[in-house]
Amino acid sequence: MTLFDVAADSYVRFMGRFSAPLSAPFADLGLAGVAPGARVLDVGCGPGMLTGELARRQGEAAVSAVEPVEAFVAATTTAYPSADVRRATAEDLPFADDTFAATLAQLVVHFMSDPAAGVREMARVTVPGGRVSACVWDHSVGGTGALSGFWRVVQRYDPAAVGEGALPGSSAGDLTRLFGGAGLREVEETLLTVRLTFATFEDWWEPFTLGVGPAGAYVNGLNQIERAGLVGALREEYGDGPLVVEAGAWTATGLV
Repeated sequence: MTLFDVAADSYVRFMGRFSAPLSAPFADLGLAGVAPGARVLDVGCGPGMLTGELARRQGEAAVSAVEPVEAFVAATTTAYPSADVRRATAEDLPFADDTFAATLAQLVVHFMSDPAAGVREMARVTVPGGRVSACVWDHSVGGTGALSGFWRVVQRYDPAAVGEGALPGSSAGDLTRLFGGAGLREVEETLLTVRLTFATFEDWWEPFTLGVGPAGAYVNGLNQIERAGLVGALREEYGDGPLVVEAGAWTATGLV
């Protein structure tokens, strides 16, 4: 997770603008059939975008969250002091078996060191009959993820660049296979979509310079001339604004 060892505000400005609006429809699926007030877990909570959505629905004290990046743990704890927020990885959740009515992982399975183990852990801490859910941006070739357009331009400009398309969970069926391997049943996969409008090209582009995730690392690895060339290619693709991004995320839910 070192690609995300950045200030919480940087993450919010870069990915939070997409993950915050995704949280509501993701929670709709992840909490389907879950009783109000039942305990729920946010795995890989980041600075707390999904945590906040779960707290609004279940009550803050019913929400637990884990995150390996200390700055994000601190930000989420500050924002939701009644929630149980701990520093931990998905592959080693610090909870007993059968603890939560629902366990959710938003935009994190593809960055787990061992996604299969992470999903198995999510299932372990969820009660029998409880719901496990995960979503990942559609990074597949020709995909509709929040960063798909960026990576398509990058790879035209720099064919040697490695995008995020090979990350687990990024293509149709990936999450279903992971969930099946973890023993989850009645697995359903769908594509959730959020739509954002940016007033100017600069509004969309500036957060890419903050060093967040693979895209930020790629941008920060460019020299001044290379970055100017990429910005020119991106501006040619998108124009000066307004700029509309429709971002799709593969989403799977299953029962323990």
